[in-house]
Amino acid sequence: MSSIPSNQLAADQAVVRQFLDRTVAPAQLSPSEVADYKDRIIRLMQEKNARLVAHYYTDSVLQDLAEETSGFVGDSLEMARFGHDCDAEILVVAGVRFMGETAKILSPNKTVLMPTLEATCSLDIACRIEDFAPFCDAHPDREVVVYANTSAAVKARSDWVVTSSIALEVVDHLMGQGKKILWAPDKHLGNYIQRTTGADMLLWDAACIVHEEFKSRGLQDMRSLYPEAVILAHPESPQAVLEIADVIGSTTQIIKASQNLSNDEFIVATDRGIFHKLQQLSPNKKFIVAPTAGDDATCRSCAHCPWMAMNSLDTMLRSLEQGDNEIQVERELAEAAMRPLTRMLNFASEQHLAVKGKA
Repeated sequence: MSSIPSNQLAADQAVVRQFLDRTVAPAQLSPSEVADYKDRIIRLMQEKNARLVAHYYTDSVLQDLAEETSGFVGDSLEMARFGHDCDAEILVVAGVRFMGETAKILSPNKTVLMPTLEATCSLDIACRIEDFAPFCDAHPDREVVVYANTSAAVKARSDWVVTSSIALEVVDHLMGQGKKILWAPDKHLGNYIQRTTGADMLLWDAACIVHEEFKSRGLQDMRSLYPEAVILAHPESPQAVLEIADVIGSTTQIIKASQNLSNDEFIVATDRGIFHKLQQLSPNKKFIVAPTAGDDATCRSCAHCPWMAMNSLDTMLRSLEQGDNEIQVERELAEAAMRPLTRMLNFASEQHLAVKGKA
């Protein structure tokens, strides 16, 4: 069930389009330029005691650089936890802005830099605290559960923050306590949780511009071409896509499924940035990008987040050299956002669950 006014939806969609209009694809670098940038970045990271954490959806050269320099590649919460546990003074976060904020919340005494602060997320910008707070206030009888793909301010207004890998368990737990849920921001993930658990959920209406483009008709056609392939889908995808999928899971769960299943072919309905890690871990298997809406797709680079693509070697070098693009989260806000994050982490520990996801 959803109760977002249509005029608010139109305004949110307009904001997403405005942010998309500002995206700038990084310049293509020659092999020698790549090597030069990497050498300079590595030297600066050593001098400044910095560590690079990169999301699965970023460019393969950034993922490789993170692992070559004792950094980390993973989802946003794993990235933030690694940053908290490592001894670096500076964390360089290759991802989108809410990931930098999450890293700062978990490591308030460390400097958190990003290659660009313009890299955002359609879920984040379509769920602004100015709109979300009054929506929560209008439904005080509901437990507020938000996806990790949100701003620090939205997290601070919530009762729980969840990743895609633990959302089902948290909602099922709350339903067992007789609680009704207010869920934000991803409507497709919320709908999947609602259908799976049967919980009473009021859904915010936003979507990932990448996952929303996957189409069931195209998947069915693809399956006829690859009848032995397993379809792996992220739960941010539309219901029609999830109904066809063989495995539904977070980024980490998708990666594990590709390793554990004996099949040689996989059709993958999530950001194609993950293909680097999939192929790295299973070099003898074939991974096929799930079809999207094509030339008319909202995502200008189909099956790849345009904001993730803004992370590049040149912007990373500039951030390290100048110390700019620093993530700042006010202490009181960070403390408020940490409470629902801690609630999730404690729940996972009690239930012996791994807290991993696309987020």
